[in-house]
Amino acid sequence: MSEWVEKPLGLLAKFQKGRKVATSDYEQAGYDVYLGASSLGGAIEGYASTRLAVLVEPGDVLMLWDGERSGLVGYGLCGVVSSTVQRLIPSKEITGTYLYYHLLSRFDWIQGRRTGTGVPHVPKDLARIMNVQYPVNPIEQERITDILVSIDRTIEKTESLIVKYQQIKAGLMHDLFTRGVTADGKLRPPRGQTPELYQETPIGWIPKEWIFTTCDKVCEKIIDCKNRTPPEMPDGHPVIRTPNVRNGEFVDDELLFTDNDSYAIWTARGKPVAGDVVITREAPVGEVCMIPARHPEACLGQRMMLYRPNADVIHPAYFLFALQSRQIQNRLDLISGGSTVGHVRVGDIRELWMFMPSSHTEQEQIAASLTAARMKVEAEQQQCDKLRHQKLGLMHDLLTGYVRVPAVKAKEVSTMYYTSSDLEPNT
Repeated sequence: MSEWVEKPLGLLAKFQKGRKVATSDYEQAGYDVYLGASSLGGAIEGYASTRLAVLVEPGDVLMLWDGERSGLVGYGLCGVVSSTVQRLIPSKEITGTYLYYHLLSRFDWIQGRRTGTGVPHVPKDLARIMNVQYPVNPIEQERITDILVSIDRTIEKTESLIVKYQQIKAGLMHDLFTRGVTADGKLRPPRGQTPELYQETPIGWIPKEWIFTTCDKVCEKIIDCKNRTPPEMPDGHPVIRTPNVRNGEFVDDELLFTDNDSYAIWTARGKPVAGDVVITREAPVGEVCMIPARHPEACLGQRMMLYRPNADVIHPAYFLFALQSRQIQNRLDLISGGSTVGHVRVGDIRELWMFMPSSHTEQEQIAASLTAARMKVEAEQQQCDKLRHQKLGLMHDLLTGYVRVPAVKAKEVSTMYYTSSDLEPNT
């Protein structure tokens, strides 16, 4: 095990601020990739002239210096450094990869020390006030970063799977809500091949066996919220608001609570129960989800409405997915005015179009297929969240020397990642 030391950042890296240069949306001679705020997160921001520009060299670390995300770092990038980004050139004492992960682990620390009354920026004396801990031996630095690079690659692969399964689900929704399925569970032939199997409706072409109707015809209840959100309490009854409904799922982040008396007032028109479907009618319009069993006594916040599907008429899960379909979302976009701050009237939600197979079996088959696709996405998302949590723990333990890397060759470490329990605490 090598010795660990701690030095100010300014003794371990040279800072060079990017310059303003000519930019272009297109690649051309004398231009290279433009490295601004979004590019540090993997986005492409266009191209910039290399004339008089600050260029990234292999091993350099980039740090966003200005803006809300100032302190964000990037590594392994090539191109022209923008005027809002600093180029950090590591000294011979520390590898660029190690410096990158150390600065990544200190993002919150940097954010907490930002300055500026208008546009926030990294403190100008960051090089002096930030100390960096690191092992003197560069081989140990490489072993530490090999572990972190390995888990990053696993996270990237998992993120790619999430995107893939989301695309599969989107394609499946398109096929199921335009063609439906036959008794044997297979998609009907497309309308171009068998036009006689389809009918034209205000919502578009749908199978002949399907019904075009409105939500008020297939629901037991449709409940509007009061025109305001109830008083907030530290705990009590959950209040469902627009931030809690995203991408067909109930989100517990930013969940507020209210007291018993307010709950009674806000549910006078009807008490929401698990399995009811809620929909946002403003900012944004048309986000939907089913109330989960973990929130059996919730009430509606402002700009929310509730559907209680009649299970004898329409399968509740089918109803939820149909509300997310392109056909229904296009309708909501039209009646809301198509803007991000648009809204729909209570009557619009009551009389919102709905289309469905007349066969309950077909409804169930469609709902089951889409539920399976959704669960695939959720499983990969949960795995990704777990990996990110492990990475945070590893960065803390490995980059402070609290846990030392095992005595294995660097090339062996690069094929694996560890949890803290796999490693040996430095006692």
